[in-house]
Amino acid sequence: MPYVNIKITKDGVTPAQKAQLVREITETLVRVLDKKPEHTHIVIDEVDVENWGFAGLLTAEWRQRQKENEQVD
Repeated sequence: MPYVNIKITKDGVTPAQKAQLVREITETLVRVLDKKPEHTHIVIDEVDVENWGFAGLLTAEWRQRQKENEQVD
């Protein structure tokens, strides 16, 4: 029984996009690993951007720096 956990930031992902993720990941597990769709579980966890960090920065700060860099270019 495959279990896939997707973690994304909570900022504008639509229900249709989430449904597409579930559908396509399930299709991949069926195709690649010959798993049964009815035994495949996909969980999407949405994390507030203020609780997500990378590259030593919180997401909001990283995005702000990216905008500033784009304006300079």
